[in-house]
Amino acid sequence: MSTPELGLPMVVPAPDLPARVRIYEVGARDGLQNEKATVPTEVKAEFVRRLADSGLTTIEATSFVHPKWVPQLADAEQLFPLVSDLGRSSGVHLPVLVPNERGLDRALALGARHVALFASATESFAKANLNRTVDESLAMFEPVVSRAKADKVHVRCYISMCFGDPWEGPVPIHQVVGVCKALMDMGCDELSLGDTIGVATPGHVQTLLAELNEEGVPTSALGVHFHDTYGQALTNTLAALQHGVTTVDASAGGLGGCPYAKSATGNLATEDLVWMLQGLGIDTGVDLARLTATSVWMAERLGRPSPSRTVKALSHKE
Repeated sequence: MSTPELGLPMVVPAPDLPARVRIYEVGARDGLQNEKATVPTEVKAEFVRRLADSGLTTIEATSFVHPKWVPQLADAEQLFPLVSDLGRSSGVHLPVLVPNERGLDRALALGARHVALFASATESFAKANLNRTVDESLAMFEPVVSRAKADKVHVRCYISMCFGDPWEGPVPIHQVVGVCKALMDMGCDELSLGDTIGVATPGHVQTLLAELNEEGVPTSALGVHFHDTYGQALTNTLAALQHGVTTVDASAGGLGGCPYAKSATGNLATEDLVWMLQGLGIDTGVDLARLTATSVWMAERLGRPSPSRTVKALSHKE
């Protein structure tokens, strides 16, 4: 008998936590972008559909980055039309990554209504990932945000290296706050604070969130994106929830990493996050059994087991 059938996890709420958390699912984009073997477009589309069927309502579908940089997602024009009906029929949000105005043009041409940019809190990562300084990248984003907002498109921005950088080490909190404020002043609707190499700890998380609030960035505009390099992703997520954050990025099956940060391991697994939130009595709208089955299905197509502990536990057969 599986643990959910036994009534586990036992629901024991903790004080001062949100009643509901929106999971921003990144498995279909961030999770797959590092795969060396090309995943067929039809498999990616089925993955997105299965994720939606599990109850996830925000699923990042693909990226309109130039195929030279992310070959795995070179099929964005073919993939998006295969899943875009989910937005119309099921109310699922399907954000797509856009690096610049050209990427925005491609996304808008296919009817995308939610886009995401990717910025950096550090000069080293901005150079490695965007081939620009931080200020130059912000200047590049400005017309993208302006055009998207004029078209009533929702704009999220990822900020990488918010807690540590593999070249620069610790990242000063005021430096992260400065980039976040610039993006909010530009008109971004939402920011995702990225622990790209997985070095954050709970006090660091809560201090950064408090500093952002003090500088006028509301918690309601913030999401968190933790990697589990040092086993801290769930701990840091709980610290963010205690501060009032209600948007958490996660990747089904724990897929993904960062191609420009070699020390980064996979994203926080969506199943591990849902298990914790269920135990806390926090609503996600996600059917854990269906989500686990989806990650097992995807792992079979990738030819290796899921790194998610919850997927392993729930899919284990005697």
